[in-house]
Amino acid sequence: MHSKRYSPDLTPSWKKQRPAPEVPAEPDLVVEEVTSGFCGAVIRCEKTAQGPTVTLEDRFGKHRVFPMEPRGFLLEGKVVTLVRPQSAPAPSGPARTASGSLAVPGARARVARAGRIYVEGRHDAELVERVWGDDLRIEGVVVEYLEGIDDLPAIVHSFSPGPDARLGVLVDHLVPGSKESRIAAGVTGDHALVVGHPYIDIWEAVKPSSVGIPAWPSVPHGQDWKTGVCRALGWPENTGAAWQRILSRVRSYKDLEPALLGRVEELIDFVTGGGGA
Repeated sequence: MHSKRYSPDLTPSWKKQRPAPEVPAEPDLVVEEVTSGFCGAVIRCEKTAQGPTVTLEDRFGKHRVFPMEPRGFLLEGKVVTLVRPQSAPAPSGPARTASGSLAVPGARARVARAGRIYVEGRHDAELVERVWGDDLRIEGVVVEYLEGIDDLPAIVHSFSPGPDARLGVLVDHLVPGSKESRIAAGVTGDHALVVGHPYIDIWEAVKPSSVGIPAWPSVPHGQDWKTGVCRALGWPENTGAAWQRILSRVRSYKDLEPALLGRVEELIDFVTGGGGA
């Protein structure tokens, strides 16, 4: 008499879950934890006695730690298993910063200059930090957030720019003849420089190919541009989460449009004394 051996797992094959793809938890990768719905960018991975964990930071700066369990996260709407990233191989040539400058191993941040760069918009400031942060620290240039260009005349008056304390300002979509352009012209001088990028929003300064889209959508006039972009691309209408998604795709200056690169480099050169007024 023949006996049959049965697997201890009696779950029907059609009910078994397929293994989720494994994704390295690289810094700035934006994921959503499936149980809590917490969405944020990867800050770090750690090895604990209970197993590996990942720390996420949401758009409000809140941190939460989660175990890196199988099928524990959503990446762009798809279930994935986060794994610890492998150590990066040693570079074969001179290391460079995200802006393309030669990195200076072991260099300490310079004591902050009296000069400053103001950037209109929180997303703009985060993008500048992402690409030029290492360079700015070595040069001792502090970047500050400007909520709106209407505040600029008071800021410039209070700052009192001079030969040893130059002020550079980056503003959104500076159009000739606009109120913004008149304000910019009124504060620009020998020791203050205001420049604007040509994009409706700083999102557009990120190359579509880097974000994984064919082009930035055209949004009807009168509609909030960021919300319209999310709708056109089929993304959830959460502009904070959308920006983290975009920012996570920016690894270096190669992911940005030349028109923005030129304006930021111009400001850094001006504030550090490398460019004329």
